[in-house]
Amino acid sequence: METMTEFLSSLGVVIYEDGRRRWPDEVKARVVAETLLPGATVNSVAAKYELRPNHLSEWRRLARDGKLVLPALDDEPSFAPLVLCASERVPAVPEDTMSAERIEIVSGAVLLRLDAATSATRVAEIVRALGAPA
Repeated sequence: METMTEFLSSLGVVIYEDGRRRWPDEVKARVVAETLLPGATVNSVAAKYELRPNHLSEWRRLARDGKLVLPALDDEPSFAPLVLCASERVPAVPEDTMSAERIEIVSGAVLLRLDAATSATRVAEIVRALGAPA
């Protein structure tokens, strides 16, 4: 089993003989990004890396101030369940204009028709912009 020193060294953290550590900005940013994941807390992430929570909070302040650039979070688009139902608020579309080559998104009284070639990433962005739960 890997020790904490080996683990941190593998990340690029320099550990001096007196116990001090020098954290590269990329590693700091990655640790800060972990605190932004759902359910994560500063205390739990700090404990994982054997950091003091106030030290990690300082890194978060640097990120808020734009002095520490965070990596993109793994926010891959995911598929949402599709529910088909009749709705009186959405106008009926004549059969001859219907096409299997379309994606339709209904949000309240809004009906969006997208080309079937629209990427899954773009569809996910549109759904998020409409305020659908993730």
